[in-house]
Amino acid sequence: MNTLKVGDKVPGFAAKDQDGNTVNLSDYHGKKLIVFFYPKASTPGCTAEACNLRDNYKELKDQGYELLGVSADSQKRQSNFKEKYNFPFPLLADEDRTVIETFGVWGPKKFMGREYDGIHRKTFVINENGIVDRVIDKVKTKDHAAQLLAES
Repeated sequence: MNTLKVGDKVPGFAAKDQDGNTVNLSDYHGKKLIVFFYPKASTPGCTAEACNLRDNYKELKDQGYELLGVSADSQKRQSNFKEKYNFPFPLLADEDRTVIETFGVWGPKKFMGREYDGIHRKTFVINENGIVDRVIDKVKTKDHAAQLLAES
């Protein structure tokens, strides 16, 4: 698993959002972008994390950030997740794992003693020039916005 690190240029990507619109990295050129990866839509940890970002969306926007959520869920699951919780940011339905592989967040995980491959919960902060400024490996699901705002 080759995870993007601070200082890396993010390779261009394109993926469909919850409504089937194509989202390209280039859409965010000149903007600061937070890309947060989560294992599965509508699960407790992912819901807590995304709701925390939603509740602090104005502060993040005030700091100049755009947000993108990414998981390997289907468009329908992402759409339901977004609608149910009124997320003001797009959720990418990265079923073929293009974006997930681009950032290097797919790999071996352990859960209850079982090993399997899955998405690592990680967040990347990308600057206006498409360079990774920060990587948050230990995401606090209930307090993620504070992690982002604290060091921005």
